[in-house]
Amino acid sequence: MKVTLPDGSDLTVADGATAADVAAGIGPRLAKAAVAAKIGDRVVDLTTPVGEGDQVAIITAASAEGLDVIRHSAAHVLADAATRLYPGTKVAIGPAIRDGFYYDFEFPEPVGEDDLPRFAEEIHRLQDANLPFERREVSKEEALELFADEPYKVELIKDLPEDALITVYRQGEFLDLCRGPHVPHTGRIGAVGLLTVAGAYWRGDSDNTMLTRIYGTVFPTQKELMEYLERVEMARQRDHRRLGRELGLFSFHDEGPGFPFFHPKGMRVINALLEYWRKEHAAAGYEEIRTPIILERTLWEHSGHWDNYKDNMYFTKIDDVDFAVKPMNCPGGTLVYKSEQHSYRDLPLRLAELGQVHRHELSGVLHGLFRVRCFTQDDAHIFCLPEQVEEEVVGVIDLILRMYRTFGFDRVHLELSTRPEKSMGTDEMWNTAESALAGALDRAGLNYTLNPGDGAFYGPKIDFHIEDVMGRTWQCATCQLDFTMPERLDLEYVGEDNQKHRPVMLHRVVYGSLERFLGILIEHYGGAFPAWLAPVQVAVVPVADRHAKYGDEVGTALKKAGLRVEVDLRSESVSKKIRDGEVTKVPFMLVVGDREIEQGSVTLRVRGSKDIRPLELSAAVAEISEHCRVPEVRS
Repeated sequence: MKVTLPDGSDLTVADGATAADVAAGIGPRLAKAAVAAKIGDRVVDLTTPVGEGDQVAIITAASAEGLDVIRHSAAHVLADAATRLYPGTKVAIGPAIRDGFYYDFEFPEPVGEDDLPRFAEEIHRLQDANLPFERREVSKEEALELFADEPYKVELIKDLPEDALITVYRQGEFLDLCRGPHVPHTGRIGAVGLLTVAGAYWRGDSDNTMLTRIYGTVFPTQKELMEYLERVEMARQRDHRRLGRELGLFSFHDEGPGFPFFHPKGMRVINALLEYWRKEHAAAGYEEIRTPIILERTLWEHSGHWDNYKDNMYFTKIDDVDFAVKPMNCPGGTLVYKSEQHSYRDLPLRLAELGQVHRHELSGVLHGLFRVRCFTQDDAHIFCLPEQVEEEVVGVIDLILRMYRTFGFDRVHLELSTRPEKSMGTDEMWNTAESALAGALDRAGLNYTLNPGDGAFYGPKIDFHIEDVMGRTWQCATCQLDFTMPERLDLEYVGEDNQKHRPVMLHRVVYGSLERFLGILIEHYGGAFPAWLAPVQVAVVPVADRHAKYGDEVGTALKKAGLRVEVDLRSESVSKKIRDGEVTKVPFMLVVGDREIEQGSVTLRVRGSKDIRPLELSAAVAEISEHCRVPEVRS
């Protein structure tokens, strides 16, 4: 019989041939590298039979699909190791995830990161054993019997339909509930590294048992694994939670879990970010507004948030009337729009808001500034005519990419997300909206990927993923097109025909969450902010106590120039003061002693360089001021 290969050619194989036979028929090198196959759109085990006319592609670990297969297989081997090392362990789930895998366990005794070397040793032993992954299909009744001693598996099985055909995989003595596919045997998994141990509620519900989650990763080669682990170590050293404490930027407290407290130095960075944001938005024709944090329930019902988002909202009562703390700024922005009548000549109307929002997040997912319960969205809502949509979206794209370049985010990946399963509006609205966003991206000449079904409940969106110095990507900016909310909230403008019409509404952010963006910047820069963002731009370092008065004079001159300055008057040695300035990553240090007092000068030290030189005070102020200017708006 014949099967069709990805290049369109046919390959003749024997009746009853498997995907592995197809790989062997293509060539011995591919057969050796194969970890799975794709028949049509299905990713399958290499032992899967192929049929006449099937389209067959062989998957290797060099592809994203192949990495998923080896990582999922590694999760099974981790679970096998766990049950061998700790008899009585109950296994939960173990999926492949971005950059690796995890498995959740209920151990009979505490397990921590100090135990990971034991797990790694057992995993390597199981890999050396080349245990085959054997797939088997069973009924629901049989599955319940097989996993009778595994309560988490039993719960999953009971959720399945009565007539479900269930697949299980065995390698050696370990049996797991799994759809697959898997590599042919444990020796084909690759280089495994175990990373961390964390707690995780079963099924993400805080009312359920807290399980132990072990994270790991796999790469085809040891070299790739070591390169990844080096990146992980760099990320650990740049962890914004640690640097935030060391640099005195922010803190968290038990009295407000998930609610960040920003210290004076943190606010200096935030205010610098906002100053730049305001300059860019003013130049782009935005007007800034502010709307209340608490608004009546009826508004959220009309906007659709009550039906689609209330599980993530906080509520209160005022005069026996139900109110909600806003999780988003858009309904408030629509009330500003509705407060006066608009003509087609007024549009587009660009209203920007630095709005504080609150969202209920489970305690288990809170993570520094990356996942909080209270944050500031640098929101904007653009009300425009249908024929203005494409132009406005192009303008949003230009603004976002321009601002990102300022922070060194030159690599930005774009996704167009379409209608989700849970949504509002008609098919016609969604088709028009999706076409408008695609048209704007094409007009801007930008490459993008399609992300079906991941749009907002009220409209499709373009998401912007920035890439940091460690190669990690972060989704921050978004531009969402909304025909639905203007209809639900009865927004109008008077057209050229003197009749009332619905405007189109664009929702967009650049930073996304100001707090999260700050966390990303801390890690991107490793705490060494560019001079214009640094919480302390200049440290003045008197050599001894007798130089303190002149140090204060230097500090005053710098502050008059608008610089963020600290004069170090501690009774410490000059070398200790300089070392502390380097640890706190101050961009400029000015050392003053006898010679500097005599000459009315300073000795300039520049962070990260051997640039140490004397300068007249006025020249130092001018030079540092130039380096610390908030970036100008660029075309």
